[in-house]
Amino acid sequence: MPKYIFVTGGVISGIGKGVIAGSIGKILQSSGIKVSVMKMDPYLNVDAGTMNPLVHGEVFVCDDGAETDMDIGTYERFLDINLSRANNITTGQVYLNVLQREREGKYLGKCVQIIPHITDEIKRLIRYAARKDDADVMIVESGGTVGDIEALPFLEALRQMRFEEGKDNTLFVHVTLAPIIEDVGELKTKPTQHSVQELRRIGIQPDIIIVRSKKRLTEANRDKISLFTNVPRENVLSSPDLKSPYLVPQVLEEQGLSKIIFEQLKIPSRDVDLSEWNNVVKDMLESKDEVHIAMVGKYAELADSYVSVNHALYHAGGVLKCRVKIHWIESENLECDNSSLSELEKYDGIIVPGGFGSRGVEGKILAANYAREKGIPYLGLCFGLQLAVVSFARHVLGYEGANSTEIDPNTPYPVIDLLPEQKEIDKLGGTMRLGGHNIILKAGTLAFRLYGKNVIRERHRHRYEINPKYWNVLQEAGMVFSGFSEDMKRVEIIELKDHPFYMASQYHPEFVSRPGKPDPIFRGFVEASLMRRKSIGVSLKV
Repeated sequence: MPKYIFVTGGVISGIGKGVIAGSIGKILQSSGIKVSVMKMDPYLNVDAGTMNPLVHGEVFVCDDGAETDMDIGTYERFLDINLSRANNITTGQVYLNVLQREREGKYLGKCVQIIPHITDEIKRLIRYAARKDDADVMIVESGGTVGDIEALPFLEALRQMRFEEGKDNTLFVHVTLAPIIEDVGELKTKPTQHSVQELRRIGIQPDIIIVRSKKRLTEANRDKISLFTNVPRENVLSSPDLKSPYLVPQVLEEQGLSKIIFEQLKIPSRDVDLSEWNNVVKDMLESKDEVHIAMVGKYAELADSYVSVNHALYHAGGVLKCRVKIHWIESENLECDNSSLSELEKYDGIIVPGGFGSRGVEGKILAANYAREKGIPYLGLCFGLQLAVVSFARHVLGYEGANSTEIDPNTPYPVIDLLPEQKEIDKLGGTMRLGGHNIILKAGTLAFRLYGKNVIRERHRHRYEINPKYWNVLQEAGMVFSGFSEDMKRVEIIELKDHPFYMASQYHPEFVSRPGKPDPIFRGFVEASLMRRKSIGVSLKV
């Protein structure tokens, strides 16, 4: 039977529980234990698919088509495993399941209540995911913060699991924040004390406390937290700010995390070997060369909106022994001030990532065209492919007003149009072309050289595609279609000849990128950007 590690959070949201959960998994995985991870989100949405990236962060897509919380991406990157919709449950999913059963008469004669019906469903889903993934240890992150009303059913379900599974098979890790009063530089433990008190009030005593802070806890800090939370001093661990989240496993293991877990869960002691992981991380952080990449998007004010793209760039830089510096450019600013477009010249490469809607679109189109004209390496992702095609149609074919029908339903040149199967759909949630699909690469193209094989599998999240009516004219004008769907009805990759690197994918290669194993299209883009920087020299400092 699997054992369970429950990760809860206190003080504030966005504290980094996902990184902590992924790091715990990495440590255990590095000792030979089969690990899986799941996230419980307390919002009423059935999934993350309809949520705004500026509010919630990126929507991560699994191979099975699940639109999930961004923490699922964190888990996949740390553990190099593919997760599924079973690994992310929400309040919406739980209530939907229970209400469907009630309508089907499965609870006849009973008053359906939070306890036991909702909590039983939560426990069922946790155990199902553990069995499905055949996990020795299932790590379960509870979203939100202790004290949130919407999180209470999840925490109550975890409390019940401790009672049902036993203390030898369950372990609670509580992640808190220790803020620093800047004027005096004093690290405050009181928020951690109150957070644990709230957790204990609902019946959960944490076994381990991991404290996030700008700097490491002092011994006095650990003593104080231990005394007021009833947690052994050696189980109070520090997680200070670091240059990369990928450094967290080593920092926690240096404080004896695996030893604590093995003892609590009655797992025979074993060696933890993080050397391979640490070498990969070192290459990402300590390389002498560097490249500067302009990320042109409309969610630039929140880095989490493009978190998988950011990490895919870091992964590519790591294997190429160069550090990647990302600069976020608001696409709307390019629309308002034409002189700002020339600022893109100083970057080594330009990315237009995925997105939806009309805001900032013209700025992205301008950026795609600027990269084409100036010979700057360009990578378009999903929407970035579509807008690169719009840009090409306008500036190479001379199709004034060319657009996507998503942006302008009345465009005279609909070079990007709705997928045929989408035209009768009237609901938004979970209805796009989602998840992993095989892609056929055309021999003799840059895409084929980068991937080195005929068929690849990549993840998708889109409703629109290159309009087949314009395939011939686009190719005759010099655009290369180098990747197609298995049925050859959809263009998956475009590229341009006689350009240092101009490629775009309809899929999202960032979702399958891993530390030490970047997706080839990202590696090719970063390599081209590095070559540009070396050829131009230091005159283009950013």
